[in-house]
Amino acid sequence: MPAPVSASALAGTAAVAPAVPRAAHGTRTPLLALPEARWAALATAAFLLALPLQLLGTTAWLWVPLYAVAYAAGGWEPGLEGLRALREKTLDVDLLMVVAALGAAAIGQVMDGGLLIVIFATSGALEALATARTEDSVRGLLDLAPATATRLTADGTEEAVPAAELAIDDVLLIRPGERVGADARVVDGASDVDQATITGEPLPVPKAVGDEVFAGTLNGTGALRVRVVRDPSDTVIARIVALVEEATRTKAPTQLFIERVEQRYALGMVAATLAVFLVPLAFGDALTDALLRAMTFMIVASPCAVVLATMPPLLSAIANAGRHGVLIKSAVVMERIGRTDTVAFDKTGTLTEGVPQVTEIRPELPYTETELLTLAASVEQHSEHPVGRAIVTAARDRGLALHPVEAFESVPGRGVSGRVFLGGAGLCQSAAPPRGARNHGSAESDDNATKIAAGSPSHMTVAPTTTPGTEVAVTVNDTLAGRLTLTDTLRPTAPQAIRSLATRTGTPPILLTGDHKHAALSTAAATGIAPGDVHAGLLPHEKAHAIRELADAGRTVLLVGDGVNDAPALAAAHTGVAMGRGGSDLALETADAVLVRDELGALERTVALSRRARRLVVQNLVIAGVFITGLVIWDLAGHLPLPLGVAGHEGSTVLVGLNGLRLLRERAWTR
Repeated sequence: MPAPVSASALAGTAAVAPAVPRAAHGTRTPLLALPEARWAALATAAFLLALPLQLLGTTAWLWVPLYAVAYAAGGWEPGLEGLRALREKTLDVDLLMVVAALGAAAIGQVMDGGLLIVIFATSGALEALATARTEDSVRGLLDLAPATATRLTADGTEEAVPAAELAIDDVLLIRPGERVGADARVVDGASDVDQATITGEPLPVPKAVGDEVFAGTLNGTGALRVRVVRDPSDTVIARIVALVEEATRTKAPTQLFIERVEQRYALGMVAATLAVFLVPLAFGDALTDALLRAMTFMIVASPCAVVLATMPPLLSAIANAGRHGVLIKSAVVMERIGRTDTVAFDKTGTLTEGVPQVTEIRPELPYTETELLTLAASVEQHSEHPVGRAIVTAARDRGLALHPVEAFESVPGRGVSGRVFLGGAGLCQSAAPPRGARNHGSAESDDNATKIAAGSPSHMTVAPTTTPGTEVAVTVNDTLAGRLTLTDTLRPTAPQAIRSLATRTGTPPILLTGDHKHAALSTAAATGIAPGDVHAGLLPHEKAHAIRELADAGRTVLLVGDGVNDAPALAAAHTGVAMGRGGSDLALETADAVLVRDELGALERTVALSRRARRLVVQNLVIAGVFITGLVIWDLAGHLPLPLGVAGHEGSTVLVGLNGLRLLRERAWTR
């Protein structure tokens, strides 16, 4: 297994050497870089070459060596691990599978044993790949935090130092466009800081003296001097990494339970096989007859039938969900989704689009809506602020021609200003986040965009869509020309998705967001979430804590999120679901499932599909159990011919497989 990456290592305070080569920051580990994948590929290739040669009746000298390669490539590692486990006086299913395969080969069923080896090796390779990809994404958090920071000495001299060497009370200079090197508090300057990766807020937040900034967030147009308040190993980003790992470890008790069951089954099967071999031998049976009976018993009692009875319904459900834009990462996840009784949502980028849009234009006489939007967009066409880009997009969507601008200026925390040429004759000045100008003279306006992003209720307006908006005033020559309202647009399918999930699970969904309470309550009202189920202003570790509290209360929680800030909660939830189009790499890798098309309505159908798959699993287990029990009793109480035992064993496998494949049909999704 790949070595885990610790939070301290990511914070720069320790180093963990991986067991196999891993990708550099920002890249993914190639599949064939994993030894498990290479051995599984070799075993599969050898098996696929041997199978047609055997079926065509060619000489055994051609296909037996190929089967031998498949056995060796796919079985040596689990066999070695099993032998090591034996040295520690434990017996696991890994070794049992290898023994079953070798037993099948010993009595002439070489193909059956080879198939078992290939399936087992492929499963191990997929598990290793999932682990490697998750580690790659966690390492990618290092790209958010800069490797170096500009530290100011007592005499004001600047020096570049590694971010990992920063200490509490160090004073840093954060230039426009730079990422913050540590969790700190502003001591001088003002700017807008994009902290969506930490809090999920859709717009940059104004920062002034006394405000806190987080490591890895992106500074806007102003320069800041900040004082470090946390050690680099204790930043919010480092805690996100630690929380993801801690939440993953909390699932270990379930894994330990499974291992205990495997241990008991393995011991029981080995003991039973030895008894089937030794008891008849002690009563005078021939060695060959006793060995044949024991090998037949091992074949018909093999857990492969039970495993295959379980997998087809779940894999069919995974394939069906995948066709409809829901990527389920494993059969375990597909089975677990159906147990959901509580669904929790992030807000920005999940229930909403995560991109501000102009939703209301309120001009003052004598301006029209078209004139007001044109003037505002003309000034904002040179702005990098998300509000400015949204206003320019709105104007261009309406086919409006923008005017040339002179003397453009951006003031952090206030907005932008500029002199706008109208035609070829007029010249005027305007200011603010969306502000414009008209005819001769000057204009100024208030920029409430950043204030709203910071959650100031006194500057908050509510758009007709009932979602909170960013209000921007446009003034011309010191006279108010009008106001524009921008909102983070609600996804059209969100209200219906909330209602259908509440009906399916029997519990109202919950909203967990890092955005301010007013925005959260407004989004909740638009989607039908009760105010009492809204939790706003949460940092990443607080979201994860809220999920754990729900779990401690006996809830089985499915969380839907999209950002880096959602990753700890996604890992802590029983099932984490990430938004596919706008989701961060860490969220996509931490989550158990991905909504590839961002269709929230697919969640309820996925839960329903999972529950149907679980019912088919129960049916198949009953069928497989009946066959295995009947064949074992026949072998013990009478004389079960080996070909008939193999036929019964394989026949039950085919039967339960076909039963599970019913979930591939389109009807299984639309029911």
